[in-house]
Amino acid sequence: MEEKSLGQRAATIVLGPAGPVRVRTSMTLIPFVVFVLFAFVQHGEVMLGLIDLTESNWLTAFNLGGSAVFYLLVRSRLSERLSRDPFLTLPQILFPICSITWSYAITGPARGAVIAIMVVTIVFGMFALDPKMAPRLALLAFAALASVMAWRGATAPERYPPVVESVHALFAAIVMGATAVVVIRIGRLRARLAEQKRELADALALNQELATRDPLTGLLNRRAMAELLAREHARSVRGHGPLSVALLDIDWFKRVNDSLGHGAGDDVLRRFGTVVQSQLRIVDGLARWGGEEFLLVMPGTARDDALIVLERLRAAIARGGFDVIAPSLAITFSAGLVQLHSGESQDAAIDRADRALYQAKKAGRDRVEAA
Repeated sequence: MEEKSLGQRAATIVLGPAGPVRVRTSMTLIPFVVFVLFAFVQHGEVMLGLIDLTESNWLTAFNLGGSAVFYLLVRSRLSERLSRDPFLTLPQILFPICSITWSYAITGPARGAVIAIMVVTIVFGMFALDPKMAPRLALLAFAALASVMAWRGATAPERYPPVVESVHALFAAIVMGATAVVVIRIGRLRARLAEQKRELADALALNQELATRDPLTGLLNRRAMAELLAREHARSVRGHGPLSVALLDIDWFKRVNDSLGHGAGDDVLRRFGTVVQSQLRIVDGLARWGGEEFLLVMPGTARDDALIVLERLRAAIARGGFDVIAPSLAITFSAGLVQLHSGESQDAAIDRADRALYQAKKAGRDRVEAA
């Protein structure tokens, strides 16, 4: 157990805390390890007389030093302040392009393998860079190699025969071009997958909205309100304050439908919900309970305070501007209000509110009855 703890601490020190930083830091260590392996291979070539020792040491210092700088920038999170891309993808591709070009210039007879390594460098960024960057990077890599080939063929023809360099240049052009095409296609596929992921997320959000919202008014639907009421009921039972519930019913709503049509009736329902919602706290919940009936849940609100809220709602509905739907149209509502009793179920409380609503309508409508 202690060894595991020490290992975790060491990983945190070297790679950073778990999460994106650790992922990025781990990725920067891959080129460092690769350059360490290159150093051993280059030393072997030095021993075989293929590379000059001094030139090899300078290249190794460049490779390991540059990789260490990238590691420190990412591990310290300084890269997050220097660039919108905290992984520094483009610089980490340009760096090995320079390194590989340098390696080609000093490797001599074994230089052909360097061209293949350049392909890995281009592919490295295909999952992070814009697909449009692929042909540019491939062209840059080819231009760098071709320039070195021309230079070495002119200055050291005994080690870099111009004919051989011409063949290498042709080979590099074919390989870089094919790599660019593959990377572009993969980039486009990645873009399509990202777009499909966004569309799926939007569809899931819409499904969630449809599952919890009344399609006409945009208020909570009956199912979502039942879940909200269950949560607030449980909170109230745990001592988080009183809980009041009110059933609101638009008075004479059938007359609106009969005289103005169902379209106007729908407009009344939407405006009613909007006006009532605008008067509530963010913690309150309002749902279309059915037809022209609405259920209001007021957490942390005692019955007397809830009565004040409902009277304020009656005043807001009275000046709610329903005459924009039809001239002289005025809307009122009746309400039944209850505060949940200790040990009372939410269904029993709603039944009491329903009975109180019945009493309000029986007493003449446009009023609130508390039970």
